[in-house]
Amino acid sequence: MSVSTLDTRGVRFTAAITSAILALGLVTTSWRVMAAQMVLFGLCAFIGLQLNPWGVLYRKAVRPKLAPPTEAQREESAPVRFSQGVGFAFTLVATVGYAAGWITLGVVANALALVAALLNAVFGYCLGCQMYLLIRRFAPAA
Repeated sequence: MSVSTLDTRGVRFTAAITSAILALGLVTTSWRVMAAQMVLFGLCAFIGLQLNPWGVLYRKAVRPKLAPPTEAQREESAPVRFSQGVGFAFTLVATVGYAAGWITLGVVANALALVAALLNAVFGYCLGCQMYLLIRRFAPAA
């Protein structure tokens, strides 16, 4: 495993909070809610996962109460950062859709992001991470 690994329990914790935010966006069709989540996804994808406030909350308040993560509970950070970029793209579309009055576009993009976040939160299955692994498998090496 590389030096940069994450506790999968923290990833699922942040996915649960993200799911709640995305559900709020879906219920309210608020471009502001989507814009806030889009900024958070963008910061994590393009600058670094350490900027995620839900990750900080997990590390400071939740993780100290748990046993240290096992090797099986660690994962590389690159696929997670990629998935944050995918989330950024979907929330960008949702934000634009809601702001422009294209509610159907916003709802579809918002709902797809919500399904992906829920899969991660509930089942530990990261769609964006799986996309990353497929792209790495089939893309030619640089």
